Amino acid sequence: MEPFEVPFGRPRVERADAARNRRHLLETAREMIAEHGTEKVTMDALAERAGLGKGTVFRRFGTRAGIFAALIDDDERRFQHAVLSGPPPLGPGAEPVQRLIAYGRARIAFLLDHLALARAAMDRNRTLPAAGATLSQLHIRMLLGQARPDIGDELDGLTLQLTAALEGPLLYVPAMDAVELPVSGDALPLAESWQVLVEGLARPGR
Repeated sequence: MEPFEVPFGRPRVERADAARNRRHLLETAREMIAEHGTEKVTMDALAERAGLGKGTVFRRFGTRAGIFAALIDDDERRFQHAVLSGPPPLGPGAEPVQRLIAYGRARIAFLLDHLALARAAMDRNRTLPAAGATLSQLHIRMLLGQARPDIGDELDGLTLQLTAALEGPLLYVPAMDAVELPVSGDALPLAESWQVLVEGLARPGR
């Protein structure tokens, strides 16, 4: 099967100076978040810290929430690259079941690490990013079909259920201010449950 690629946002061709400004703003925003958390990152503060005009920041991100959405989008692209081209078992080269397990563990860790950004990216006019869930659905379908070529017509339904099990709990947590979760996903119950689920589905006759 040919490698897939999920487009994150609308494709665009940037001028060299615009691309440099975008990268500089994202790097500056990451520095500010590392130092003070998301609460201190505002459009004005980012412009001042980056040494750019406020108009540049507003044109680039539109709103304060847009800053955090752009950071998530940037990290989603890196995550996708690791899945498509990185070392196994997350990247190509491992058995399908191993890759499914590795993908789920890595995705859970990614979602947990981005909870603060996801919360900050929410506003009345913006939904939670869905491109990552689309990536999960495509990737899970491909690997599940390879691991269980006998499941036939059940493939799409099982893919949808697995995607919901992986993305659902952590996709909606950002909207729940009272929810507190650990910051690392590798050894969490969610990651262990994902492995149990995949290993069970991978057994013939299930």
